[in-house]
Amino acid sequence: MTRPDGGAGTTTPWDVVVVGSGGAGMSAAITAADAGASVLVVTKSALGASNTGRAQGGIQAAVGPEDTPDTHFRDTFAAGHDRGEPSLVRRLTEDGPGAIRWLAGLGVPFTEDDGELRIIRCGGASRPRLLQAGERTGAEMVKALRAGVRARIISIMETTRVVGFEPAADGWLVRTDDPEHREIQTRTLLLAAGGGLRGEADRLGVGSTNHPDATPEVLETAVALGAEAVHLDSWQRHPTGSVWPEALAGYALPETTRSYGATLLDRDGNRFVDELAPRDVVANAIIETVAAGQGVTAPNGRDAVWLDTTAIDRVNGSGFTAERLAYVTNRYRKAGVDITREKVMVFPVLHYRNGGLRIDDHARTTLSGLFAAGEIAGGVHGTNRLMGNSLLDTVVFGRVAGQAAAETAINQRRTM
Repeated sequence: MTRPDGGAGTTTPWDVVVVGSGGAGMSAAITAADAGASVLVVTKSALGASNTGRAQGGIQAAVGPEDTPDTHFRDTFAAGHDRGEPSLVRRLTEDGPGAIRWLAGLGVPFTEDDGELRIIRCGGASRPRLLQAGERTGAEMVKALRAGVRARIISIMETTRVVGFEPAADGWLVRTDDPEHREIQTRTLLLAAGGGLRGEADRLGVGSTNHPDATPEVLETAVALGAEAVHLDSWQRHPTGSVWPEALAGYALPETTRSYGATLLDRDGNRFVDELAPRDVVANAIIETVAAGQGVTAPNGRDAVWLDTTAIDRVNGSGFTAERLAYVTNRYRKAGVDITREKVMVFPVLHYRNGGLRIDDHARTTLSGLFAAGEIAGGVHGTNRLMGNSLLDTVVFGRVAGQAAAETAINQRRTM
């Protein structure tokens, strides 16, 4: 734990205070520090503990020979039902290849086949575009970003909750539950605390794929202060949340299981949806199949359909599942299920907040000096997110927000 050695209290302000330390928060902190700003990261648990670290499938970016940022833009805009903000979607997709190069420079080990980046097609994409770092791309990103933060002059307050924030003279005042740093003054405030769907799921008494700390109080505070929001109540369900065995209930089987050939089946063994359709299409098809009485019932009494993971080896050859999906295979094996021999039971589970705080293409909210990046921000994904775009969002807009916040603070400092 690195506590701030200056800038706490109400006398010497920080240039940038970042709230949250997932992919967006750490990308922002690194970028702001590299731009010459003094940076403090406040995070409610350990540095990097976040939804980013749970992301398995991969990260989308138009780096393949048959792909372009414009094609990625069209796929993303269409998946979001044409409700995304075009300037934000354009920023996401055009900055995507550069974000991949930046991550690689930080040490993210993107998977290669025969010396070339492995790129696969996933749901809603018209081209192979998904890059992976092994099976747990998010965890590898967190590892590299965390090292990048610690290699720089960035102060960190871990296990610290932000209990409030408000505009103040020459910036923002941040309140925390740390008895030694109850009030922190900053020229700019950068919110990267996520969409908080775990908290929403707990209120509703339903399952979620989110990290236990993914609660919405930071988002709610910003809205209460008057920050405009967009599509705030648009939530995404991950189509293939595990229903059984009980030990894995709520675990989201990565999209790559379907990219590699797993099929969704009703109780009679019939396919009922294009497994590589956008997430909301697949999730709704599962829900409708169950509602029509064509689902199956798990031993714990929950509704489900079959995900036929045994099809993967039939399509790709024996041993493919164990090689490409070793993490998933091992998790199920420990719970007593061999996914190469048995189908698994799945049902959609709350996963992602599509909307959030309204931002422009410099990650500025509608409140002066307040920036937002990652899942807490809206407008990038419309009302349905394309799989693999969330990790890209955290990096692209984390970097955008970090740069813009640093420039704003440094310019303000110079004119004082």
